Amino acid sequence: MHHKDLIRSFLCYTNSGDNMDKEEYKITIKKFFCHLHTVNTHRFRVLCLCFKVGIPLQGLIHDLSKYSPTEFLEGAKYYAGTYSPIMNCKKDIGYSKAWLHHKGRNKHHFQYWYDYAAPIETPIMPFKYILEMICDDLAAGMTYQGKKWYPDYQLTYWNKVREEAKMNETMKQLLDKVYTEISLHGLKVLKRKQIKEWYDSYIK
Repeated sequence: MHHKDLIRSFLCYTNSGDNMDKEEYKITIKKFFCHLHTVNTHRFRVLCLCFKVGIPLQGLIHDLSKYSPTEFLEGAKYYAGTYSPIMNCKKDIGYSKAWLHHKGRNKHHFQYWYDYAAPIETPIMPFKYILEMICDDLAAGMTYQGKKWYPDYQLTYWNKVREEAKMNETMKQLLDKVYTEISLHGLKVLKRKQIKEWYDSYIK
């Protein structure tokens, strides 16, 4: 096979082999670099928010697993631009290897802590990871919404997924408080001391 055909075969790879009908399920050069830009943009916004809440190191190493082949190539293949490519992958094959890989390596995801066989299925996350989770959630909305993002976006999104989230109920109440305050007062309330006060009042 000619080297150009080999490159084309890689860039147009789909789960269905020779079936090239679904353009959204191909890896293309454009999608590769668009996904890279999205990951970089998201990580930069998380970093800025993490500095704001006093966890700069977590911001620097946030989501580094997204550059691994398992996560990055799937993200490029199912790239959408306005929402997570993981959603497209799940619709296509029923699960996402990238998500399974990601949630098992990043402690700021509440799914990392869920264990149906443990005495407490949904334990309380350590404070520093709750901070990172909040920064991650806000940055995701900012990245995908762009100029359309507004302070109450995260509260609106959170209310849509709240009931299905396998998360400790006390943590849910904390996020209710945080995202409500942000919707009312903006990011100026995103301060470590303030969130720690809310954390202590709900958790302890």
